[in-house]
Amino acid sequence: MPGLAYFIYMYFSMSSYEKSDSSSAHYNDDISDIRKSLNGDGEAFRRIVERHQQHVSGIMWRFSRDPHHHKELVQDVFIETYTSLANYRPVAPFTHWLARIATRVGYKFWRRQARERKTPTLPIEDWDALENFPASEINPEYAAELLYRLLAQLPPRDRLVLTLRYVDGHSVAKTAELAGWTKIMVKVQTLRAKAKLRKLFEQTEKQQ
Repeated sequence: MPGLAYFIYMYFSMSSYEKSDSSSAHYNDDISDIRKSLNGDGEAFRRIVERHQQHVSGIMWRFSRDPHHHKELVQDVFIETYTSLANYRPVAPFTHWLARIATRVGYKFWRRQARERKTPTLPIEDWDALENFPASEINPEYAAELLYRLLAQLPPRDRLVLTLRYVDGHSVAKTAELAGWTKIMVKVQTLRAKAKLRKLFEQTEKQQ
């Protein structure tokens, strides 16, 4: 059966989230529209939403692949952005600040799902179907979905750090910034989460 690293790679490569940083190109537009929004210009905030909607949508795809939930999450991000706009300080690109809000909204969603026990299941037959296929012949989207479901079996905190570090490919420092943790906390949480994921993966294989 393909190894754990393969599924992480496929999940990363097939994501709809394109890590394009347009912060420099839109910096002046963002600053201008933020000021206008704070002065009550609704059209200015509409432009902010249109400018960054694709980026936010891609981030929230990490947190839910259900179309209804995904749409709500994107809306929640911009609602929180609007209500927090006065707190933005232009010492960093607006997209970085927006990504922190998106991460926080997504993490809250995972925590709520965990409390309600609403996480994607991982049927054993899905793993059985992979046994007779070499890694190069497995549908990448299918492999990505399996990893998504596997990560969903972990506590939200573990799921978040693995997604940020190994799916999105962020550094320890960037992960700490997005999650609102210290760098030491990120390192410790990463080690714990990797151990839990490997154990879960091995348990899944034994059940076949």
